[in-house]
Amino acid sequence: MSDINGNDGRSPVRSLRELAQPVQPRRDLWPAISAEMTKTAPVASPASRSPHLKWMAVAATVLALGVGIWIGRTVLPSGASAVPRNLVGNPPTPERVPVAFVSDPRYLKDHAQLVRGLEARLKTLPPETQQKVAASLATIRQSKSELEAALGRDPANALLQELLVNTYQDEMRVLTSVHEAGDGQEI
Repeated sequence: MSDINGNDGRSPVRSLRELAQPVQPRRDLWPAISAEMTKTAPVASPASRSPHLKWMAVAATVLALGVGIWIGRTVLPSGASAVPRNLVGNPPTPERVPVAFVSDPRYLKDHAQLVRGLEARLKTLPPETQQKVAASLATIRQSKSELEAALGRDPANALLQELLVNTYQDEMRVLTSVHEAGDGQEI
């Protein structure tokens, strides 16, 4: 009967010499494996290949290129047609941003409410905090006007759209922080 370590009552092995001697396999498989690995399939020389194969490859390449150009010109929109139809010939100005960029009514209501209470909340803060908040809001509003102007020139620019949304969110964070700080919390 053997113990938990697999010993059957004998003392543990203390030297490599005590291990069993190598056992020879009944038959050696390596010569057959080596012979299979060295066999190679005959390689066709370029001269023995079909001359039509080369022309078929060229024709397939030209066909794929032509289909790609056709898809690019007819199926996918070009940069000029990416502008919404209602803006063609009537580009947006900073004062008139396309409808896609107008905020939802809930945002407008919450924003107006926070701006109305801004002055009263700012007066409850220390003077240096008031200056920091005023500087942050001025920077955010400047960024908003610059982004809206840039979107007026390039309304399909996804990066500008994302930056404008981020700027709106930054402004709401500052206004919310001031509103909460007026309730006795820190900014």
